[in-house]
Amino acid sequence: MKKILMIGTGGTIASEMTEAGLAPGMAGADFLRYVPAVRRLCQVDPIQVCNIDSTDMTPNHWLAIARAVEEHYDDYDGFVICHGTDTMAYTAAALSYLIQGSPKPIVLTGSQKPIHMEITDSKTNLLDSFTVACDGRLPGVTVVFGGRIIPGTRARKTYSKSFGAFSSINHPILGVVQEGKVTPYILPEGAPRPAFFHRLDQAVSLVKLVPGQSPDYLAFALEHSHGVLVESFGVGGVPAGRAGGFYPLIQQAAARGKTVVFTTQVQNEGSDLGVYQVGHGLKTDLGVLEAHDMTLEAAYAKLMWALAHSQDREALARRFYTPVARDILLGPDME
Repeated sequence: MKKILMIGTGGTIASEMTEAGLAPGMAGADFLRYVPAVRRLCQVDPIQVCNIDSTDMTPNHWLAIARAVEEHYDDYDGFVICHGTDTMAYTAAALSYLIQGSPKPIVLTGSQKPIHMEITDSKTNLLDSFTVACDGRLPGVTVVFGGRIIPGTRARKTYSKSFGAFSSINHPILGVVQEGKVTPYILPEGAPRPAFFHRLDQAVSLVKLVPGQSPDYLAFALEHSHGVLVESFGVGGVPAGRAGGFYPLIQQAAARGKTVVFTTQVQNEGSDLGVYQVGHGLKTDLGVLEAHDMTLEAAYAKLMWALAHSQDREALARRFYTPVARDILLGPDME
């Protein structure tokens, strides 16, 4: 039998009802008893990294999860991480950068309803995740949810209540799990050994543009961050181009060594700053980075990872644009 390490972090799947609503309470060993088929499938050892609502998840937790995988890597054939759904996409993206090239499956899953409820998606998601971890043909970090197998860098929660909560953004799903069987559509390759990373620069902020927004929001973020993601409109740009308050702010920030990355509020197809005048100068004159077809979650985690390893502008740009775990398909050297 395959040996799988189950890493508990809390989330809805582990929640119990309290007077103030659902809150994580059960450890992994507790809710495994609800899915006895898992122990018939593989040998499972559960550990608990934390037991929190995923709203409380932080980059320090991401590092702790990655460290748990690294410490036990040679002892297991795969890993299943139980996680709350609200920030699972961020964690999956972060782990994709902290653990690169893993030849073993590292599967994140969770549920929309707690495992103790009569009507719940947790039992299916849990069993499907262990099935993928045991199958072994889909290495690296994935999200298994609602029967879909999604690259960790491409997952996003697109439904707040439905059982099929996660979608793969700008990339096909890797496969499906149906009736206990894994059907791969794409077979990613792992390296002979994984590369583990241990640092994230947490001084990264996000500014979402809305019509009429004051540049002061961006000024504050730039002042207090090493890197800022700007979630812009359409294919990307800032209001009024050079004449507005945003352009000189970014120009001054770049001169101070700050990193600015543009992404888009549009879920599908990505950014393309060069299309319109409001974005063209940002790319050609100021040298801002661009997320292209990366998800917001992936761009956020990758910027943290890239800044932690180099703040030299050219080296950081190379690291940011180098594809990791299928995170970017349309970058500056891929067009």
